[in-house]
Amino acid sequence: MAEQRTPAKFYQPLAIGAPEPLRALPVRLERMIHFVPPHNEKIRSKIKDIAGQVDVVLGNLEDAIPADQKGAARKGFIAMARDTDFGSTGLWTRINCLNSPWMLDDVTEIVAAAGDKLDVIMLPKVEGPWDIHYLDQLLAQLEAKHAVKKPILIHAILETAEGVNNVEAIAAASPRMHGMSLGPADLAASRGMKTTRVGGGHPDYGVLADPSGDGAPRPFFQQDLWHYTVGKMVDACLAYGLKPFYGPFGDFSDAAACEAQFRNAFLQGCLGAWSLHPSQIEIAKRVFSPDDKEVLFAKRILEAMPDGTGAVMIDGKMQDDATWKQAKVIVDLAKVVAEKDPERAAAYGF
Repeated sequence: MAEQRTPAKFYQPLAIGAPEPLRALPVRLERMIHFVPPHNEKIRSKIKDIAGQVDVVLGNLEDAIPADQKGAARKGFIAMARDTDFGSTGLWTRINCLNSPWMLDDVTEIVAAAGDKLDVIMLPKVEGPWDIHYLDQLLAQLEAKHAVKKPILIHAILETAEGVNNVEAIAAASPRMHGMSLGPADLAASRGMKTTRVGGGHPDYGVLADPSGDGAPRPFFQQDLWHYTVGKMVDACLAYGLKPFYGPFGDFSDAAACEAQFRNAFLQGCLGAWSLHPSQIEIAKRVFSPDDKEVLFAKRILEAMPDGTGAVMIDGKMQDDATWKQAKVIVDLAKVVAEKDPERAAAYGF
């Protein structure tokens, strides 16, 4: 029995009148997904200014929204979606999880009122492709009912052991898939990990150096708790043309540790991270925009090997088709950054 639709059916709309599924994701800058609480009128009143500073605005309806404020958050998100011109900034929402009493109203009311403004729905606690299939079908029906012109994409959060175990099937579940984010806090609880931190390292998780023989103290090197999971998520996403993201970093007082965690994720292939506090916006911009020196060197590789074949020496280092591919990843990202960031465009030489 097939686990997914046949190729002939995969890109057909799931409801009569729903928009055609995308064959490839749109090229958009998404260095940070900035979370805002839509029930907070003070923050909502600043949404136009916030949208000008970030790549994605996400109206959060799930965790951190009190149960008695869920309806207000939903209404607040609809209001800010209707009343704001987001321009090139993406508009997302994180709905409540599928087994909650709020999820169905989140989807039906938001698509009815603001379906054409919404780019992505972030779905929490995705356990397997069946969760994606349900939301996929529901969105198609609602898009058809309300004449939504472009498909609303789905972004899955990996925050359970079962979800990580099924990560490849989740990635393959639908052409509506945008990408995935690591949710370290809920995942830690699901796995029974002994940490209360929201992302980042832990002082007890590390490697002890071998004894030196002279009785000197043995250095202890702290390790990354999330390395394996991020790598697994990146492989699944890139195998299916999706976008992988690091999720939240909860210690707003430790900018250096936040930057280190973001940079680990960036080097492993993540395209962005969540920003839960205004201070994390600039960190994400700095980390998920390629370094100007790397961009300039990558441009030299592409210029020296216009067709991507052969081998050349640049500054005493051999460059071949493999490094050409690496250079193209950096330059392509730099071009997207340059379109939104004049200062970095100048530094990149565009």
